[in-house]
Amino acid sequence: MTTARLPLFPLNSVLFPGLVLPLNVFEERYRALMRELLKTDESEPRRFAVVAIRDGHEVAPTSPGMPDPTALPERGPTAGFGAEPLEAFHTMGCIADAATIRERADGGFEVLATGTVRVRIHSVDATGPFLTAEVEEVPDVIGEGAGTLAEGVLRAFRTYQKRLAGAREATLSAPPDLPDDPSVVSYLVAAAAVLDTTVKQELLEAPDVAARLRHELTLLRSETAVIRHLPSLPAVELTRAPTHPN
Repeated sequence: MTTARLPLFPLNSVLFPGLVLPLNVFEERYRALMRELLKTDESEPRRFAVVAIRDGHEVAPTSPGMPDPTALPERGPTAGFGAEPLEAFHTMGCIADAATIRERADGGFEVLATGTVRVRIHSVDATGPFLTAEVEEVPDVIGEGAGTLAEGVLRAFRTYQKRLAGAREATLSAPPDLPDDPSVVSYLVAAAAVLDTTVKQELLEAPDVAARLRHELTLLRSETAVIRHLPSLPAVELTRAPTHPN
């Protein structure tokens, strides 16, 4: 087993390989993380691990709250994650490569990163100014029948998009060319579908690409059937990736 020690960036969402991650960094612990990444030459990958939060808060409280209004807000790299941060996170995440890190005048950062490969989180270290984790890369295994499943998922996804646009009383623009690589399809659909974080995490953790596609096919058919009976949905873009405020 080969592991590496990487900075850790917990989020209330799941990052998939190949997907773009915009970040608006303002907390000091994550500013420190970005300053550390900037020490790496631009010609080298500026890598950090992104993990979905199981139990905790993406942004630490900045003022006293309930039930004790006099309690001081938490500080430090583990703020919002409890005494054992590893227990607050899912055990599988994704490495992100920061292509752009731009420092603002207020000391915050605007970051554009891309997911590269899944990782399993083995341990979390909170002794520094930001969290770091010992991670092990988890490469994709294709699995039997992935090609045929990918074709079925793409058909189901197009139907899902049309139903979703109709329920939102929106006009669906001409669909972009979708990939035919089973692994890419599996991650694209997992990221674009409107699903709970828990479900997206299940898709990230699928044992192989075929299993992920099989799960997506079931989800898309189920969600499409539900949407068919809904009069309307909130008008938000299906594939817009939010900027994470941290």
